[in-house]
Amino acid sequence: MLFRSGSVVRAALNDIARAQGMTQLAKATGITREGLYKALSPAGTPEFSTILKVIKALKIKLHASPGGEPLATA
Repeated sequence: MLFRSGSVVRAALNDIARAQGMTQLAKATGITREGLYKALSPAGTPEFSTILKVIKALKIKLHASPGGEPLATA
């Protein structure tokens, strides 16, 4: 699946986090509940490190693979 916007990933993590419990996720990530709600909200702009902490705590695998044309070099 190709994502052109990080908001899709953020929204999915928000849904999963709420379903599993923000308090438990806060403890597992070391991020406050308020910080998680803010970062994963529709207006949130979480750091990549925050996304990685959330993914790890939720026991989700992140997979990246090459796709499409390589970037042009100058």
